[in-house]
Amino acid sequence: MKYFLMHLILLAAGSTFAQSGFPGFLRGTWKVENEETYEHWDSLNEQRLKGFAYEMKDRQMKVSEYLDITRKNKDVTYTASVVGQNKGKDVTFKLMKADSVFSFENPGHDFPKKVLYKKVSDTEIYVEVSDGKDKKFSYYMQKLHVNKIAKDPTNANPNYDKALAQKLGADDYGMKAYILVILKTGTNQTSDKSVISESFKGHMANINRLVEEGKLIVAGPMGKNDKTYRGIFILKDIATLDEAKALLQTDPAVKAGILDAEVYNWYGSAALPEYLPFSDKIWKVQP
Repeated sequence: MKYFLMHLILLAAGSTFAQSGFPGFLRGTWKVENEETYEHWDSLNEQRLKGFAYEMKDRQMKVSEYLDITRKNKDVTYTASVVGQNKGKDVTFKLMKADSVFSFENPGHDFPKKVLYKKVSDTEIYVEVSDGKDKKFSYYMQKLHVNKIAKDPTNANPNYDKALAQKLGADDYGMKAYILVILKTGTNQTSDKSVISESFKGHMANINRLVEEGKLIVAGPMGKNDKTYRGIFILKDIATLDEAKALLQTDPAVKAGILDAEVYNWYGSAALPEYLPFSDKIWKVQP
């Protein structure tokens, strides 16, 4: 019995150690010292953090970077998508060291090759971005507390519903990150009506499936335009652009090349999915 209990204790300790290899302390909003530059992180679950970096100017938010930290099996990755850089592609770094210091590295990237987060205290972190050698910049960030923010009468919301905000995954501004998909005419210019019909039949079925799974919250066609744009999707709780692209390959029309897709990070109201329960009560005839 003693051996069995000791075995359980060791297992529990091992589990705790494994969980500590994830920077869950980042959850919340952090401000760079003496600058109007911020990072905000939301915890989607125990295995994933989703965030973004932004600046505040004239009370307007400008998002500069979309961020994601995901644990899959034994690997933890840090993925960044910088607005206006790298053609919108994600850059992924692998966690190489974890304790109070979390070092994410990608030796194949030009700059940075290393992104480091160090927990100084519960309310302060140190961030260092470098090439792993001499080229680097660093800064300290302080954690902002919602209670302190709410004391500012220009920011306080008398209608704030904490339970609803948490349910929807809203940040302090009532917002969250999504994926915006613009569908356009694809490279497959087939005139075979049966192929086109089957592809779009599967396209509609796939839309319904993604809605049921809670991954798709907006879908609709666009009016005639000179850019061959056909429609839009807004995807929810998808970590990266690459994950969104893989998900879109489950659409028969996209997979066949009849439709193509442009994929972007998008920041919008966390309340957006709340319209869905009403959408099934207002249509009379299916298209």
